[in-house]
Amino acid sequence: MARRSSPEVNAGSMADIAFLLLIFFLVTTTIETDSGISRKLPPMQDEEVEPPIIKEKNIFQVIVNRNNDLLVEDELMELKDLKEAAVAFLDNGGGVGQEACTYCQGAKDPASSDNPQKAVIMLVNDRQTEYGTYIAVQNELVAAYNELRDRTAKRLYGKPFTKMEADYDDVNYKGNKDKLKEQIEEIRDMWPQKLSEADPKG
Repeated sequence: MARRSSPEVNAGSMADIAFLLLIFFLVTTTIETDSGISRKLPPMQDEEVEPPIIKEKNIFQVIVNRNNDLLVEDELMELKDLKEAAVAFLDNGGGVGQEACTYCQGAKDPASSDNPQKAVIMLVNDRQTEYGTYIAVQNELVAAYNELRDRTAKRLYGKPFTKMEADYDDVNYKGNKDKLKEQIEEIRDMWPQKLSEADPKG
């Protein structure tokens, strides 16, 4: 008696189904992206090099406690007033002689910062500070630098600093990118972002 041959299973459609399922999951799956604050860390320094001595008047101390209260120069302050206070500190221009600031438009208070090159904003937060408050404080401090850079860029080059950076990153920009880069670096040198963060207190 002849043996029957077993019928073969057509696996071609299985591959199509697996491919369609793969596409479905790729399209419908949400991929989480990291979010946070963009910061460039300073380069490593030799342990033998002593840190520079900074005058106390050139340090603008901002403390956020565990209750999310804001203490600026040991005084309570509302978050909405922080940017204005930081701008006043950075733009003070209280230095004389070699430490004088020729482009500062501040009060020139001798008890406040000498010039933007020397001015440092020091942020200290508690370990129990809410993340949202920490980010909001960071935003206000960075906004102070952006305001001063925008003001100077408008005065010198007729457009805000943020627009200059956007033009430099634009691949379709028709102007001279080398010259634009020099202008951006000049504004950054005039208003260097010296934002120091101390270890959180707990």
